[in-house]
Amino acid sequence: MAVDLVTKFSPHVDEQFSTESRKALLTNQDFDWTGAHTIKVYKVTTAGMNDYGRKGPAEGNWSRYGAVEALDATTEEFTLKKDRSFTFAIDKLDTDETAQQLAAASALARQNREVVIPEVDAYTYGVMCAGAGNKPAAVALTAENIYTEIIKASTVMDDAEVPETGRVLVVTPATYQLMKKCKDITMDTDVGNELRLKGVIAIVDGMNVQKIPANRLPAGFGFMVAHPCACVAPTKLEEYKVHQDPPGISGALVEGRICYDAFILDNKVKAIYYQAVPTEG
Repeated sequence: MAVDLVTKFSPHVDEQFSTESRKALLTNQDFDWTGAHTIKVYKVTTAGMNDYGRKGPAEGNWSRYGAVEALDATTEEFTLKKDRSFTFAIDKLDTDETAQQLAAASALARQNREVVIPEVDAYTYGVMCAGAGNKPAAVALTAENIYTEIIKASTVMDDAEVPETGRVLVVTPATYQLMKKCKDITMDTDVGNELRLKGVIAIVDGMNVQKIPANRLPAGFGFMVAHPCACVAPTKLEEYKVHQDPPGISGALVEGRICYDAFILDNKVKAIYYQAVPTEG
């Protein structure tokens, strides 16, 4: 006698692992693109110091304060380049016959979590690494030299007068493992919940340590020390729509659009230190 056994489907979806965006701790939103696709930011120079002519102006000068200088006011231009979109349809019967697992709302959340956020983050990190004002030669990081290289980055930024408060040390999971093995590094892992939500896992040398998946970082990434004043990462437009039963579709049509970019300020490039590691080939 033949018996057809029952096949049971679980009302759950095997979701892919994904990480929420972490770029907010590394970037700023200091400028407003509302009503414009391009903005210009002024860069104003300063005057040099002189010896005051207490007994009269120096020869060739009419002022006891020294030669009068003219200040330059040039601009740097930021034009948004990334205008991205996606769309997909979900048939009404597909939603019904998958126990509501193929629903528009959950599919949209999944698209944002697994596609949109990784793209925006990877692009921003790429811009920061490419535009870093401090880019020493690639070096193989080990448990013995990792702390020396990190301290070297801090020293370079100290000499450039980058603010100490707010610096972030970005590492890959592999680099973080080296840090944990390094006997010279003492990591403070007593991090508040607010910082943990932003991806901070420890504090080293006064810097928040942020661990980022390697697939969101450029190839050959070792670590990066950055202050959020350096990179402006605007999202001018971010909209997602679910159209129910639009013309030509029995079901839901989902559309999404995001206009974003990332820019490094000319006078702030020294606030980013990027240490690469050698890559094969």
